[in-house]
Amino acid sequence: MSQIVRNIIRSQKAPAAIGPYSQAVQVGHTLYLSGCLGMDPASGALVSGGIEAEARQALTNIGSILEEAGVSYNNVVKTTVLLADINDFSVLNSVYAEFFKANHPARSTYQVANLPRGGRVEIEAIAVVGNITDVPSAQL
Repeated sequence: MSQIVRNIIRSQKAPAAIGPYSQAVQVGHTLYLSGCLGMDPASGALVSGGIEAEARQALTNIGSILEEAGVSYNNVVKTTVLLADINDFSVLNSVYAEFFKANHPARSTYQVANLPRGGRVEIEAIAVVGNITDVPSAQL
């Protein structure tokens, strides 16, 4: 049986986990990021400014974790977005497009009853670790 290496990723530039879980776990060439809220890394409190500010901070936190793992937003292949109010979908999309500019990851978005700390949005991601070669869609 081959050995599988698990690497726990922790970034000081992102908020610490608020429970018994890791910010991210890398297994092989796959990086799994836990859900990120729009929390300020220094204070641990949600940022003020509503859905737009929280989404921007959550994605910034994701970027810090990706950086710690040696990858970028371009390596993200799947995200899951949890919204307290699905009516915030268009605002989320505007902020999301600031971080994922091309070759957008696959994504699921759900409205949920509650999020930790009363958050408006939580975003989790799956990324691949390594060099990515994009194939134009016409060649698929």
